[in-house]
Amino acid sequence: MFAIFPVVFLFSENIAEVPFSEILTLLLIALGLTLLLFLAFGLLFRNNQKTGILVSLILILFSTYGRAFDGVEKWRIGSMVLGGRHGYLLSAWGLLFILGAYFTVKTRIRLRNLTKIMNVAAASLIAISLLNIGTYEFKEKFFWRGDVSVGNKELHAPEPGKTAGLRDIYYIILDEYAGFGTLKEVYGYDNREFAGYLVKKGFYIAYNSRSNYGMTFLSLASSLNMEYLDPVAGIVGVDSLDRRIPSDMIQNSKVSKFLRSKGYKFINFRSGWGATGRNAYADLDVECGKLDEFQKVLIQTTILRPLEQYFVENESRTRILRTFSKLAEVHKIKGPKFVFAHIVCPHGPFVFGVNGEPVSGTELAILSYMSVSEKPYLDQLIAISKKAEILVDDILAGSETPPIIIVQSDHGPDSTFTDHAGDWGEHPTGKNIRERFGILNAYYLPSGGKDLLYDSITPVNTFRAIFNRYFNMAEKLLPDRSFYSTYTRPYKFTDVSATPRLLSVPNR
Repeated sequence: MFAIFPVVFLFSENIAEVPFSEILTLLLIALGLTLLLFLAFGLLFRNNQKTGILVSLILILFSTYGRAFDGVEKWRIGSMVLGGRHGYLLSAWGLLFILGAYFTVKTRIRLRNLTKIMNVAAASLIAISLLNIGTYEFKEKFFWRGDVSVGNKELHAPEPGKTAGLRDIYYIILDEYAGFGTLKEVYGYDNREFAGYLVKKGFYIAYNSRSNYGMTFLSLASSLNMEYLDPVAGIVGVDSLDRRIPSDMIQNSKVSKFLRSKGYKFINFRSGWGATGRNAYADLDVECGKLDEFQKVLIQTTILRPLEQYFVENESRTRILRTFSKLAEVHKIKGPKFVFAHIVCPHGPFVFGVNGEPVSGTELAILSYMSVSEKPYLDQLIAISKKAEILVDDILAGSETPPIIIVQSDHGPDSTFTDHAGDWGEHPTGKNIRERFGILNAYYLPSGGKDLLYDSITPVNTFRAIFNRYFNMAEKLLPDRSFYSTYTRPYKFTDVSATPRLLSVPNR
């Protein structure tokens, strides 16, 4: 029970975002290693109670170290600062283990009562987590309203598709990439070099574009299904935290189903995050890293915390670099392809310097509202822009038929929000809205495709315009609207499209 508690507890805290299938492997690994440890100590001591207590002590110290480190991070003893110094806490943990092990091995006291106490403690911890999970599942199952298929009807082309002459479609999401106006207003940075590159290559930049939603799982569900999410809010309720419907809409979207019906291969690049972390519906699900977000957070809570530079920083950097390098090779796959790549960058953790060099010692918190600060974010944005330029060059150079390329962000950053660790507040300022909703939105649409675009087009209309132009569809463009909601009530949508100066339009 002590072995599985860290996984179960973290899952209970993030149940709205993490499917149960993602933790099964972790549970099996934890149980397997614990069994091996128990067998080894059992052979050594020939006493099940002492073995159980020793193994439990190891598991408790292993799983609580990271949280204890967070707790003492700002402690001082005189002029000595404990925060950031793993040596002090590791020494304390080692001393606790030595004392606990010495007592357990040397004592002649019967340990039955201590064993009972530890059993009750472990069972209580598991029960509390399971209660939280059960309560959540019960609430979501019995309080959903309506048909979960609402708003996700199939698209059908007027004629059967032929693969000859179809263009590859690249849908590249640079997570939390700020709009041009935001970069000027909030960060004092003119992104004209990247804009100039895109324009020179033939891209159309929607300078006054904004995201339709302020969170990734809502934004991508909307853009990949070409619909607003009011029906989803009606199904799950405005007080729900459940992400299962938007996650399924991302993985099995209208866009991907339509393109597959036309003969496209659906190629998904695993992001390491939630709904885009893997895709069972993809013809090819490309893995570029080893750890997902849940695993990284779990590692940070354990005694592996001193190695977070490797597990979080290096892993994040490697995944991003491999994604770019593998994207550049996709053109070699025969036949028309729909390529979807959600790249969690320039979103934190901030692992790239301004020239793309590795950065160490930065804040490695996964959640953006815990980590957005101006210089690290801006440096990483500039670095990832250079990577995007190289990628675009490689795609264009390697494609026999000019492809369709969309380089877009799901939403902007949130450095201007004062309550980063909370729910952002119910009453955001105009500057908050402009920063969070201003996005990068650039299109490479050959053969006159950009004639259907306009300066304020939003992601919900991205594929409506593309399908109308290249597949003779007649999808009506929707009004371009933006809906604000908080992390604690993500489905309580407030239309902020009419907010004065929602976006500041930059000089070209």
